[in-house]
Amino acid sequence: MRCLLPLVAMLALPTLASADDVLITVGKDAIEFKAGTTVVAKYATAESVAKPYLYPLIAPNGVAVTRAWPMEPTSDMNTKDHVHQKSVWFCHGDVIPEGIELKIKSANKADKGVDFWSEAKDKDGPRHGKIKCVKVGKPTQHAKNHASVETHNEWISPDGGKILDEVRVIHFIDGKDGRTFAFDITLKATVCPITFGDTKEGSFGLRVRDELRMEKKKDTIGGEGVMTNAEGKAVEKDIWGLPSAWVHYAGKVDGKEIGVAVFDHPSNPKASWHARAYGLVAANPFGRNHSGFPSQKGKEDLLKIAKGGEMKLKYAVYAHAGNAKAGKVAEAYEAFKK
Repeated sequence: MRCLLPLVAMLALPTLASADDVLITVGKDAIEFKAGTTVVAKYATAESVAKPYLYPLIAPNGVAVTRAWPMEPTSDMNTKDHVHQKSVWFCHGDVIPEGIELKIKSANKADKGVDFWSEAKDKDGPRHGKIKCVKVGKPTQHAKNHASVETHNEWISPDGGKILDEVRVIHFIDGKDGRTFAFDITLKATVCPITFGDTKEGSFGLRVRDELRMEKKKDTIGGEGVMTNAEGKAVEKDIWGLPSAWVHYAGKVDGKEIGVAVFDHPSNPKASWHARAYGLVAANPFGRNHSGFPSQKGKEDLLKIAKGGEMKLKYAVYAHAGNAKAGKVAEAYEAFKK
């Protein structure tokens, strides 16, 4: 089990020196994160959302790095695909509550459990699970540029029953080179044993704004962005389904360079990246042979939590101005992993 002290010490490194004092404010339906007097991110916790998500996410130069749709209306030139990919989120596409019979089955026939990834519906209503935020703690100030807040979630099946508890602590650090949102996630099998099913649809995800996309599509903006991983690979086939410490997107918005990265902590079960040229970046530690990930070919060892046990995960999203080098992505990851 990792204690908080190493994380706090890590976030005080010179690489993440203070840019602005930070403040976290808890509201009825969202948590606000401020750098100075500016709201740079909000974390949606409302009863109406299928799962909590972080939106917007503003880089230090004032530019948002994630897609605004479907949280906000958008022009016909912007994409409107994958309604479940809401800015920054955590979940998994097939969570199996062992010993519990699910009356409402997933829309994905390959799933054996509950789909918390998609928001698919049919004529009878939702067939996906819901991650419900049931408690938000009082924010903690660790330093002028570092604060955190603890949230508690219940993972609910389409039948309406809880199958999993989660404690999610979000650390916000405003650094001189970029902004880090580090997620300490503890999944607790309080109800029954849990198995994480073999699917590519997971888990700590981010959808970049269209201007950063690599993929060119007719009548939509984007296609000039660059996706890279920690090994310097910059083609989807060399990133998708393979392990890496981080995956990063960068591009220009109204002439301003911005970038955003997702970090996979080395203490996690090693993730394969469900990362696409259309703008998705997701670290998935659960996919195996069926997922199609090249790194998992022939592997069938599904991750599990025994009843009464827990699983700890740590991810981060890092938003910055400039390209990966100017934004010091590699240095930010080195600080994060300590």
